[in-house]
Amino acid sequence: MKNKIYILFIGLLGLLVSCEKDGEQIVMLDNPIAPTIAAMPNLTLERNNGTDVLEFVGTNVDPGFTASAKYFLEANVAGTDFDDPIIILSDVQANSFKITVSDLNGILLKKFPADAVSSVDFRIRAELVTDGGTGAETFEYTSATTTANVTLYGLPRLNLLNSGIDQKIESALGNGDYTGFVKLDATMPFTLVDPDANIEYGDNAGALAVDGSGISVAESGWYNLSANTVDLTYSVNAYMIGLIGSATPNGWNTPDQKMDYDAKTGTWSITIDLVDGEIKFRKNDGWAWNLGGTPDNLIGDGPNLAVSAGNYTITLTITDDTAKTGTCTIVKN
Repeated sequence: MKNKIYILFIGLLGLLVSCEKDGEQIVMLDNPIAPTIAAMPNLTLERNNGTDVLEFVGTNVDPGFTASAKYFLEANVAGTDFDDPIIILSDVQANSFKITVSDLNGILLKKFPADAVSSVDFRIRAELVTDGGTGAETFEYTSATTTANVTLYGLPRLNLLNSGIDQKIESALGNGDYTGFVKLDATMPFTLVDPDANIEYGDNAGALAVDGSGISVAESGWYNLSANTVDLTYSVNAYMIGLIGSATPNGWNTPDQKMDYDAKTGTWSITIDLVDGEIKFRKNDGWAWNLGGTPDNLIGDGPNLAVSAGNYTITLTITDDTAKTGTCTIVKN
């Protein structure tokens, strides 16, 4: 464990937060107490325990008053000082982060090898926002690092044939239920192949069938593809993440500027020319699912993000699809 606590905005510590409640002033401690990781689960992950729930137990930041903060459970290669961390979970408290074995295995496979033991650093990072009457200030507090050996398992897969690129969907539990994001071409019907059993699956009247016909889609783009080789069912649902806004070539009109998915990092990205204006992220050219806010804290229906003219590489991490939360980087090239 590294007994090192990273505290940003050191020059702002000791700030007298002048928001008042019932006539009382709230004073921030000169040295707020950072969050901690109090307990870690067993991280030898096994496929047959995929539905088991693991719990990371922590403590909240203590700035000297009851504060609202956002917490991130993060992991990275041991000894790299969290230069490129993976966000495992985010929440408004740090006391209990819960995740299934299969979900944690899938997240960590983006950075660590399967069927091997890896040394992994874990931390809890807290973002605390205060307003002293002159504008919001963000303070960041990070727990000491906890290093643990993590064993991940490889996932059974179905490879796509004739999709135009090398891609696959995987079964997190090894139970015949496969899912994943795939990029499909409307002119190229595809089939699915189990490379271990050498069985090819396709379509038969809307159901999955051995040696069935090619599966096709009406529009080219990204899809969430699921297939069950036990029940012989499948579904193909559009999952096209794009940029929209006054800064984009189409303004606030459809179609959005579509982003590409990187299965290794679990991120969506695009390199694009923008003008002075604003952007947001949307799914499937509709407003039912959209993200805005700040790069470090994207939320459903959040505020637009302002950008200046230039060529950008924008990367989006969706931390929770259902809750509509995420983070992004907006880098001017």
